[in-house]
Order: sequence, then C-alpha cells, then structure tokens
Amino acid sequence: MNIAIIATSPRKNSNSLRFSNYLQKLAQTAGYENVTVVDFHHFDIPSVGRGTINKESLTDFQNELLSAWTAADLVFFITPEYNFTVNGDLLNALHQFGSKDFAHLFHDKVFALAGVSSGRGGKTPCLELTTVINKIINFSHQYSVVSPRIFESHETHKNLDDKADSTGNKIYEDGVKAFLDYSLEVTKRWTK
Repeated sequence: MNIAIIATSPRKNSNSLRFSNYLQKLAQTAGYENVTVVDFHHFDIPSVGRGTINKESLTDFQNELLSAWTAADLVFFITPEYNFTVNGDLLNALHQFGSKDFAHLFHDKVFALAGVSSGRGGKTPCLELTTVINKIINFSHQYSVVSPRIFESHETHKNLDDKADSTGNKIYEDGVKAFLDYSLEVTKRWTK
C-alpha cells in the first residue's frame, strides 16, 4: 500500500508537519514502508482565477505533490484550523486539481482527514473537506471514498516534540493509532 501524508500548513516546521511526521513514523512502525510526507511550506500553486496548473511544466513542489498523491492508495490531508475553517492553500489546491486533467487524483483512493490545532480545534476543517472532496469525486465521475473517521490533534505542540515524537500522552497516542488503523482498514477494504 502506498500512503501520502500531505501537511497542508504553509508555515515552516508547522504543527501539521509535526503531526504528519508522527503519523509517518507510526505507519512505518506498523510495516508500511511506502509512506511519503509532502510539506505545503513550499506551496506554489497559483490562486484560482490568477493562473492554472500546467501538467506539462510542473514546479518542483507541484511535481512532488502530484507524484505522491498519484501513487497513493491512501491520502491523508493534515490541515490546520484557521479561524474555524480549512486553510486557503488546501482549498485552492483542491479547486485547481478538481479538473479533468487531474481527475485521476480522485480515482481509486481513500482520503483520510486530520485537523491540527495548537488549542482545541480541528474538527471543522475536516467536516468541510469531506464535503469538498466528495463533491469533486462525484462531479468528476470517479470512484473513491472519504473515510468517515477524522482525527482532531489538539494541543499538538504539547503532545508531539519538535522531532515528531510523542511526549507521552497515552490518550493522544491511542487516538492517533486508532485513526491510522481505521484509515488503513478502510483502504484495505476499498482496494480489494
């Protein structure tokens, strides 16, 4: 199974990246070796209405993102919660890739969503992303599924250190593991 974990915060060394790296470690410990993390810190996708993605002349970041996403059976979007909503870069990327040229990104995939917060947020962007991704799958006539189980990474900076190792909160660790296990099981069933 190929797994892409996409850390969608544009901030350098973000909590989204920290959580993504932790999730990668857990997946690899569970025996999944093909796990790629993509960091939106290098995001350079033009805003909708101001430019488009040319699949024949991708930037390094665009190529990294598209390569990981294309190869993945399971795609995790790890999103910060900004003012109780999804960050704009991720929405913009979904709008740009929700076209005929990139329909394959929404075919035979399982999408799993985690919201990251330095406080107690994370749920709202996952619920909104569920709607957006399902709408793209539907309108592009693709076959994929958004996993119903989300994860809210509360107080991420307190639960994971700067090397993406747990600080020892057993409830947090168990929650992330349950989220990963559920996402993997949905993918196994979906890709039979």
